[in-house]
Amino acid sequence: MKIQAPRALLFDLGGVLVDIDFDRALAAWAPYSSLSVEGLRRAFRFDLQYQRHERGEIAASEYYDHLASTLSLTADRAAIARGWNSIFVGEFAQTRMMVEAMREFLPCYALTNTNAAHMATWSSMFPEVVGSLDRIFASHEMGLRKPERAAFEHISDVTGFEAGAIVFFDDLLENVQAASEAGLQGAHVRSPEDVRNSLRAFGYAV
Repeated sequence: MKIQAPRALLFDLGGVLVDIDFDRALAAWAPYSSLSVEGLRRAFRFDLQYQRHERGEIAASEYYDHLASTLSLTADRAAIARGWNSIFVGEFAQTRMMVEAMREFLPCYALTNTNAAHMATWSSMFPEVVGSLDRIFASHEMGLRKPERAAFEHISDVTGFEAGAIVFFDDLLENVQAASEAGLQGAHVRSPEDVRNSLRAFGYAV
């Protein structure tokens, strides 16, 4: 793919701007399950119902009931929700400050696979992250999720930027590859330094 100067930046949230840890949910659910934490880890899957929840196709209540069945939980929905929303550890402040700096030059968006409960939680916990972005594209609101090609095409259509002019940052290589196949410029992020190096490669001193 031909490298071109970016006209917009697109960031994943979880793993890029916000640190998440699903083990925190498993630990919260363990007292309600006959399974050990390790057993819960083996049983928990990013399965079809998980994906449907992220596309907004099913309500949180239905997904929590699915979790109760899959993970042998005796917890009520409120307790399951508390565990579900406990996965957020903190923000990656270095990356957020880079986004804030880059907004002087380019529009900065986020594309996140999420759901209504999680979005309400991280929006409340990390207002500076939310405020650093021009717009957040959430999977449950779009009805599309990464790595679906249509999710990336939707971003290009809505923002008005051709795919090749958008640089997409994600911690999952699968999503980066899917973005590249859709025509975006993809950057694999394992640390804030990867974001910095990518931006410097385009001539931005951050």
